[in-house]
Amino acid sequence: MRLLLSLFLATLLATSAHATAPDTFVEAKVIARQKVYFDQNTSAQGDLYCGCQWAWVGKSGGRVDAPSCGFQARKQETRGERTEWEHIVPAWTFGHQRQCWQNGGREHCVADDPVFRAMEADLFNLYPAVGEVNGDRANFNYGMAQGMPPQYGRCSTRVDFQERVAEPRDDVKGLVARVTFYMFDRYALNMSRQQQQLLMAWDQQHPVTAWERQRDQRIAAVMGHANPFVSGERHWTLGYKPIGDGVVSALPAPTSAPVPPADTTDPLPTRSGSIIGNRNSHVYHLAIGCPSYAKVSPKNQVRFASEAEAQAAGFTKAGNCSP
Repeated sequence: MRLLLSLFLATLLATSAHATAPDTFVEAKVIARQKVYFDQNTSAQGDLYCGCQWAWVGKSGGRVDAPSCGFQARKQETRGERTEWEHIVPAWTFGHQRQCWQNGGREHCVADDPVFRAMEADLFNLYPAVGEVNGDRANFNYGMAQGMPPQYGRCSTRVDFQERVAEPRDDVKGLVARVTFYMFDRYALNMSRQQQQLLMAWDQQHPVTAWERQRDQRIAAVMGHANPFVSGERHWTLGYKPIGDGVVSALPAPTSAPVPPADTTDPLPTRSGSIIGNRNSHVYHLAIGCPSYAKVSPKNQVRFASEAEAQAAGFTKAGNCSP
């Protein structure tokens, strides 16, 4: 009888008239507090990265209860005292796969790209997090921060700034993997083979929890759809082809910047788009001195204005480039 009642309530929640999905990131934060995390500030799950409890402040903010999780600020005490809304897949990551970002950055995407706005406001991708840890994670990929000592007291999330990776605590590794699968699948994003392998391992090692299912149901009641990687309707495998059912407009085709002639005298090609990265290999090529510069398939190209920008995105210089 109890099982039937649970199934009935779950079905009712999934099929009931749902609230309108948020149109903006600002609106999404308020809805996330009201509809999803309203009772999680004092729960055992706590925030995303440290499991801290918090007190709600204002429409969507929070003040961290550091003793509840043993959190200690690494460097930014003020930021460590508040919660922030973490994009599990960073806005930088999905923005750089949109032409709008190349044309004018995040502000341009918010103004002109409905797909970017949908991604930025997608409730599945939002989670409260201790502000300092959220800031330290930045736009780093998730990875294994091996050998890193504790950085935030008893909070077990670690950030390797040199390798530009963040390793979340074990309790949420499965959740962040399945949210990442959802975002890349729904919005037809490209994920590196290395990142796929890591997240597939986390998905297997850390199965869906009761809270993750409840979270999924709460968000589905607002968004009108569930995360199929939580419900089990879809499974990510190596080389998975994203469906793109959240793409509400055609993906802009990447523009090809002209390749400078071989005898150019410009020693530092820093013009916008003059450095080409390969989404699959996470290797970048310079217009000068890199023989494979013109050989990257257009669909795999990511353009950068400088080597520093490419390296910040996790790309490394091609080994066949001249010194």
